Amino acid sequence: MRTTLDIPSELLDEIMELTGAATKNQAVREVLEEQIKLIKRKRLLSMKGTIDLDLDLDRLRERDS
Repeated sequence: MRTTLDIPSELLDEIMELTGAATKNQAVREVLEEQIKLIKRKRLLSMKGTIDLDLDLDRLRERDS
């Protein structure tokens, strides 16, 4: 999908240098993918301790056999 964005050149130059991206498209894509991963990771970490997982390795093995 083609989209027109107004991104400051200094920002784009810096992210291209940091990521080693060869093209602007690649740089923007990499940053978006990493941001998505970061947000998902933060959401997952925020759930820490909210789910009671009473897991026991021996019981899991018994169940699976």
